[in-house]
Amino acid sequence: MAAQRRTPGSQTSLREANRARIVDAIKKHGGLTQVELAGATGLSPATVSNIVKELSTSGVLHTAQSIRSGRRAQHVTLAHALGLVVGVHFSTRHLRVALADVAHTVVAENHMPLARDHRADNELDKVSLLLNDMLESVDASRSDLLAIGIAVPAPIDRATGTIARSGIMRGWDGVAIAESMERRIKRPVFIDNSANLGALGESRFGAGRGKSNTITLDIGDGIGAGLILNGQVFRGNHGVAGEFGHTTIRENGPLCRCGNRGCLEALAGGPAILEELRDHLGSLKLGDVVLQAMAGDARCIRAIADAGRHIGVATANLCNLLDPERVIVGGELARAGELLLGPMRHSVERSIIVNPDLMPDIVQGQLGTRAAALGAVAYAVDCVSISSDGVSY
Repeated sequence: MAAQRRTPGSQTSLREANRARIVDAIKKHGGLTQVELAGATGLSPATVSNIVKELSTSGVLHTAQSIRSGRRAQHVTLAHALGLVVGVHFSTRHLRVALADVAHTVVAENHMPLARDHRADNELDKVSLLLNDMLESVDASRSDLLAIGIAVPAPIDRATGTIARSGIMRGWDGVAIAESMERRIKRPVFIDNSANLGALGESRFGAGRGKSNTITLDIGDGIGAGLILNGQVFRGNHGVAGEFGHTTIRENGPLCRCGNRGCLEALAGGPAILEELRDHLGSLKLGDVVLQAMAGDARCIRAIADAGRHIGVATANLCNLLDPERVIVGGELARAGELLLGPMRHSVERSIIVNPDLMPDIVQGQLGTRAAALGAVAYAVDCVSISSDGVSY
């Protein structure tokens, strides 16, 4: 009798687990056909069909007819009406805010420049005001928000929610960023390093799709790396993995903003490139250097190539450690394309230990400067638990 009493409960638990597998697969991929869902979850097509029908009826999923491989198929996404999420990216000089539904469809987006030494209180206030305008533009309110993801260009101490090392973002030191933002908007907020969220964005929507092990480099004013290992963002024990720009590649080299000497960022980051070209270009920005190089300016081409060689040496070390399938190069300097990627590949080829046919692809990111904001959108969706019973965190 006891065994008989457990059976319904076991069946219910199994069905709930199967529902969760389907919802999680759709959250990860943004949308799949029922055949693809069966492959992604390991469930039978009949089980997938039944659960999709059930969750569509309850308003969790949305289905639409599509064509795959010349055949009609049922495409499944999360229901748009479940609510909205926000992805926010603070870079050293820019702010980008993307408002999206849970199916990752961006419904409003805004970006603006920031002062060089911006402060947390000012910029979080700015996001709060900007968000009000964006919600109004799509006839929504804060009550429609499920979660907010925030990307910042610094390692985050996951225990405290603060910048893990002082001096990297001087105006943000000691600020519990997620808590501070939650006080302003009264909605759940989740924070991570912009390199991690840029890697997540490229993995879900860009050059990393279909790859389980990738390194995404974020090269601009700073230099970071996001690691996707076995399909998951790898953050390390304390959440500060991927500080690629602060690996030492020249002992007793130039002083870095983190306080150490000889960091990759101090040799190949945006400020180092601009300083090298100051007598040639004056006080131009990194984007101007890229444009000048693409127009044929020899000094700018050389400066970007030198940075590429430094970054390539450090990338080879990372590849020797992690053996990725693909290295994705994003950030403002990546707009230089092969002017940067060519010297990088040459340095990697010289220093990597595997045979040339096993060397990872080194490609330009597909999302450009939107990568971290879109990754923050995906992160916000990931942090929300969606079921037929409603939304939880």
